[in-house]
Amino acid sequence: MALVTTAEVCDANPQLIISGDLRALQPIFHIYGRRQVFSGPIVTLKVFEDNVLVRQFLEEKGNGRVLVVDGGGSLRCAILGGNPVVQAQNNGWAGIVVNGCIRDVDEINGCDIGVRALASHPMKANKKGMGEKNVPVTIAGTRICDGEWLYADTDGILISPSELSV
Repeated sequence: MALVTTAEVCDANPQLIISGDLRALQPIFHIYGRRQVFSGPIVTLKVFEDNVLVRQFLEEKGNGRVLVVDGGGSLRCAILGGNPVVQAQNNGWAGIVVNGCIRDVDEINGCDIGVRALASHPMKANKKGMGEKNVPVTIAGTRICDGEWLYADTDGILISPSELSV
């Protein structure tokens, strides 16, 4: 979806919006990372104030995928930091969306990857390894399933059951 904005996707696909196949996340995320526009197939993860599984996923080859992390909306600690984001960039992830906080913002903003999160927080997360992989999550008013497609730019974030062409 090179150089096609989320607004253009919405304008070109009113039938998908009406049917619920094209969904927009509520505009609650801050934009981090050098890649403001990104898209790819989704991998989901559900954790709470624990980043062990987040790091494990980002150690894998990304192959242009987007990691969507439901951190329960916690604003008490960061579940993503600079080192895993550098690793994600080097491993070919397109982006990371975090329903929670990040830290090491300056380092993340230097990375060629797209990151969305609720806020930044200086405290680190627990390391217990608790969470669920590849499960449906609900973030910003939208149910998101493993294998769906995410499209993000400076206007917002869209979710589709399959890859879109405009």
